[in-house]
Amino acid sequence: MRRNILNSLVFLALLSLSTACKTKKKIVVVAPPVTGVAPVNSEKLETLNLLQSKDISYTTLSLKGKAKLEMNGNSNNVSINIRIRKDEGIWVSITGAFGIEGARALITPDSIKVLNKLQSVYLAKPFSYVHRYTNPQVTYKLLQAILSGNTIPEFMTANADLKDKNGLWQINGEDADLAYRALFNTLFKVSEYELNDLKSAKAMKVVYGDYQNMNGTLFPTALQINSMSGKQNIALNIDFSKVESNLPVEFPFNVPGKYEVID
Repeated sequence: MRRNILNSLVFLALLSLSTACKTKKKIVVVAPPVTGVAPVNSEKLETLNLLQSKDISYTTLSLKGKAKLEMNGNSNNVSINIRIRKDEGIWVSITGAFGIEGARALITPDSIKVLNKLQSVYLAKPFSYVHRYTNPQVTYKLLQAILSGNTIPEFMTANADLKDKNGLWQINGEDADLAYRALFNTLFKVSEYELNDLKSAKAMKVVYGDYQNMNGTLFPTALQINSMSGKQNIALNIDFSKVESNLPVEFPFNVPGKYEVID
C-alpha cells in the first residue's frame, strides 16, 4: 500500500502534479496562418527555428495552482507549488485538504527524491527510476519543457517530419523507440504533445490550454496530462493560478530521522 501511494506521488511530481481551476484571464491573439506544403532544407530549418524562438526564456520559474488527479478510477484534489531552476532542479510541494502538505519532491537531472509526509516514508532514486512509468528517452529536460510549455529540443531536428495542417504546424518523428507528435497553435506555441513507446504499452498525451502573457512571453495556464503504463491510467488536469519567472527560488527538502526509507 505504501509503495503504491508513493509511486503515485512520484509520477505526480514528475509530470507536474496538479488540478483544475478556472483560468484567470484569456489571451486571444490572431496570428497569420501558415500556408504551403511541408518545407524542406533551409525552409524547414527556418520554421523549426521560428517555433523554438517562441519558447519562454527563464532562469527560474515559480508556478502555483490547483490540480485534480485521477488514477485508475480514484480522484484527488490538491494544491500544487512547483519551482524550477532551469537545467538544475524541479521542486514540488503538494497540499491537500485543510492546507496539510502531503508530499514534497525534488527532481534533478540525476536523481528523484520524494517525501510522503502522510505516511512518514521517503524514496530516493536515480532519475532512471522514472522509466518504470515512461519511455527511456524521457529525460529531465523533456519534463522541464513539458512544465514550461516549451519545445522539446530532441524533437526539433531536421530528421523530424514537419507538416502544415490547415495553417497549423505539426511535427512527427521517432527518437530511438519513442514516437512523438507535437502540434502548434496560431501563436506558434505548443498546443499538444503525444509520446508513445514503440516497445511497450506506455503512452502520454499533453494538451495545453489558454496562454497568458508573462513578462512579454506567453505561458500556458492550463495543462492536461493523460498517461498510460500497462494497466495504470493517470489523468491530470492542471491550471496554474500564479506564474513568476526569474526570481530567487528555494528548494527546502529535509528528511526527518523518523522517516522510513523504502525501495
